[in-house]
Parts: sequence; C-alpha cells; structure tokens
Amino acid sequence: AIRDRLITLEIVAQEANRRGLGKSADTRSQIELANANILAQAFRVDYFKAHPVSDDALKAEFEKIKSQMGDKEYKARHILVEKEAEAKEIVEKLKKGEKFEDLAKASKDPGSKDRGGDLDWNQPGGFVKPFSDAMVKLEKGKYTETPVQSNFGWHVIQLEDIRPAKFPEYDQIKPNLEKRMQEAMFEKALAEMRAKAKVE
Repeated sequence: AIRDRLITLEIVAQEANRRGLGKSADTRSQIELANANILAQAFRVDYFKAHPVSDDALKAEFEKIKSQMGDKEYKARHILVEKEAEAKEIVEKLKKGEKFEDLAKASKDPGSKDRGGDLDWNQPGGFVKPFSDAMVKLEKGKYTETPVQSNFGWHVIQLEDIRPAKFPEYDQIKPNLEKRMQEAMFEKALAEMRAKAKVE
C-alpha cells in the first residue's frame, strides 16, 4: 500500500511539473516552507543526538526537584475569596464554630468549593509560595487566623493531616526529565541563534 501510494504521488508530481504548476509563486512558497520544516526537524534531531543530557546532570536535577517538593505531603482545605475583608469574615465565623466545609461553598475555587475546600494530598512545592509557607506552619486541625494573600486572591487554609511524601524513583521519571531538560537546552540554543540572526 505504501509503495502504491509513493508511485501515485510521483506520477502526480511529474504531471504537475509538466503542467508548470511547480513554477507558480504559491506552489514555490509552499515547497520552500515544507523544505524549511523538514530541515528544522532534521536540525532538532541532530541537536538532541549531539547534546545528550548526562546522568550526573539528570540526577542533580532530580535531587533539586525532590528537595523543592519537600519530604512531606499535606492534606489541606482552603477557602478562596476576592477581598481580605471577606477572608477575615470567614475566620470570624470559624472562631464562632461554623464548619469549614460549609463556609467553603463561598469559595471562588471551582475545583474544591463543592468538596468543602478539600485540596487532597499535596507537597508544599505544588502550591504557590505564600500558600505553602502558611500551610507548613499550621498544626493539624488548625486554620490560618490571618488570611493568606496569593496571586489568586485571599485564602483561609485549614490543615487536616501530614504524612511522609512518596516521591517517584529516579528511573521512573528519568525519561520525562531527560526530555524536559533537552527541550530547555534546545530552546536556549534557538534563542541564541535568533539573537545572532539578522532578520529583515
């Protein structure tokens, strides 16, 4: 089937050339673009072959990510609101004995509001810094009596539990890590090439 398709493609291409279609400006620009895409892909493949990521670099990045994520997981709830005054009002209601799960219905976080603000188990590195900084200081069962501001708004956070983190083994994430590091190197190389190029 592949052979037949290639034969048909060649026959049609030859006929198009006989009719002079390969000389039109539109066709020439499409051929040049296709040629540039093929060369760019070839360059990409060649770059990855010529710039493998060493095991030492991969292991160092693995350890860096592992340390950033932390060695504990936290099960937390939060209520996210637009204004600090709203968050302070929620804190006052909590102090009066109202349930966190009920107050979470007013949260503007659609992913957790219908689950009582539950964010499930996460490592600190999975949250924005102001949130994680406040969360790790809490005792189990306690909530932030001072609202926490992030780029999302104002949070009232409750810590439910803490457990040791289960971080994936190096061999499990090595392929994805290698791909990510190669992509970062490639993007850097492209940026350097663009900086040196004369674009008219």
